[in-house]
Amino acid sequence: MSLTSRDKEIIKALDKFRVMDRDSIAELFFAGLKKPKYAANNVLLRLLRDGEIQRSTAFIPYCYFGPNIRMKEQSHKIGHFLAILNAYKEMLKLGELESFLVEPKYGKKKDGCCEPDIAARFRKTDFFIEIQKTVYSARQMDEKLERYVLLYESGIVAKPFPHVLILSDQRYAIDDNYPFKVFQAESFTEFMSSLRSEPAHVNKPSEGGVRIVVK
Repeated sequence: MSLTSRDKEIIKALDKFRVMDRDSIAELFFAGLKKPKYAANNVLLRLLRDGEIQRSTAFIPYCYFGPNIRMKEQSHKIGHFLAILNAYKEMLKLGELESFLVEPKYGKKKDGCCEPDIAARFRKTDFFIEIQKTVYSARQMDEKLERYVLLYESGIVAKPFPHVLILSDQRYAIDDNYPFKVFQAESFTEFMSSLRSEPAHVNKPSEGGVRIVVK
């Protein structure tokens, strides 16, 4: 059976996000139907049967992978990628999301280059987003941010440099000496809510860069 345009979009999304749960697929691709989860199940089972996608039954709801993704069914990375997916869904609901890249590469990690979990452009503002589910020591967090400093100084990323947003349940002591703005929040929704308690604009980077406008 030939793939429909929606089939192709689902497979493309699975390759992009690495892993997606059934409910998220239903939300993103079947929202206009009367029974989104039921419709998603039928399509996913057909794609699975035809060998177009992979599945892990170790999670409820089940999780699905693209055909070329190499990941164990109970991999600890699954929770991490699902958190990235949740951030994507939040941003879609909160405003204009122009781009969203998962784990973009700007160099080799062994050479000291940072590897953001997300690079996104939201409301005409660029972000590097870290999904921090494990608790870091102060030293580990400093080292992570220093990698962003190296990326900033390399000139690989065009100025103004993206804001760095750390999404974590843990609050870290981070100073203001970085050449870019660093934000912290438990979720992207909380981050946007926190801006509403500030003046109309937040952030004034060292190079006069972009400002986040709360609408």
